[in-house]
Amino acid sequence: MVPMDTKLLKGTINKSFELPYYLYLPRGFDPEGATTWPLVIFLHGAGERGTDLELLKKQGLVKQISEGQEFPFILVAPQCPVNWTWDRSLDELDHLLRELLATLPVERERIYLTGLSMGGFGTWHWATHRPQTFAALVPICGGTMPLLGFPHRIAGLKDVPIWVFHGQDDQVVPVQMSAELVAVLREEGSSVKFTQYEGVGHDSWSLAYNEPELVPWLLKQRNTHFNFEYRGD
Repeated sequence: MVPMDTKLLKGTINKSFELPYYLYLPRGFDPEGATTWPLVIFLHGAGERGTDLELLKKQGLVKQISEGQEFPFILVAPQCPVNWTWDRSLDELDHLLRELLATLPVERERIYLTGLSMGGFGTWHWATHRPQTFAALVPICGGTMPLLGFPHRIAGLKDVPIWVFHGQDDQVVPVQMSAELVAVLREEGSSVKFTQYEGVGHDSWSLAYNEPELVPWLLKQRNTHFNFEYRGD
């Protein structure tokens, strides 16, 4: 028999990256003024991946802005590379948030995270990675990756205000993927809101982002225990 041994390799890997993002500044924004602003981070779906930020205008909040909608908050929408996913981009998203906090007058108690489809997955995953950072979450037709300890790991968000949206007839991301996360949160005492659209398939975001109560609900939420300790280079 050939003798076998065990070894341990230690090392440090640094990686470079590029993360283009769309930035919307609200009417009345003054970078030199004393006013701080709420920040909404929007994570797009798989169809908008790439290096062309114009793709982000196809769906969601960026589409609404491109069509003339105005919002009373800063909106940042990063773009995920082709053949990649948001749940594998948490370090990059952390770096982005650090940059935004350093360069924009962001009201730290009012940082909100939302996303659709792949971005819905990203919303759940990044928020779980940073449970004290976001004042509220709006994941739309998303879910989580079971191999990473979900759905039970989602219990760490039990104290975060969350409004979940999903189409009951979604054939791309089954509504059960949202339902099982909502169930875990409610078992932990969360007051998570869950809106299911009857007869609606994967595109539940068009209805969700047009809900008249969504933005007022979102902006009412405050995170008085904000904590974001960036550990990157």
